[in-house]
Amino acid sequence: MCQTETEAKEKRYYVTKIMLELGLPAHLRGYHYLREAICLSMEDMELVGSITKLLYPEIARTYHTTNEKVERAIRSAIEISWERGNENLFEEIFGYSRMHGKIRPTNSEFVLGVADRVYWSFSAKEREYQD
Repeated sequence: MCQTETEAKEKRYYVTKIMLELGLPAHLRGYHYLREAICLSMEDMELVGSITKLLYPEIARTYHTTNEKVERAIRSAIEISWERGNENLFEEIFGYSRMHGKIRPTNSEFVLGVADRVYWSFSAKEREYQD
């Protein structure tokens, strides 16, 4: 799917907004890696299917670090978000929250959940324009 620079910026802004609402602290490296992972995944959903072989290496190259550090930083950011974040939004996006005694979403579940939310939000917006 081809998108304009404006559409890409709008989606990146929306991803940032959701991440902050989920309680992800912006000062963490994992926050930046996650935002990049979500944005890349929206462009090519195949990346989420092979998160360790395709997505982490792509982010590691961009940020001049290792795959392992990317994975760990993302996991840590999600854990912090899970403990401090908006439980209702977790429920809305993932179908569960820590209120139910569940463990946090995996890295790939988190990336896919937020990417899917952004995709459907923008799809609904496009349908409004067409009507």
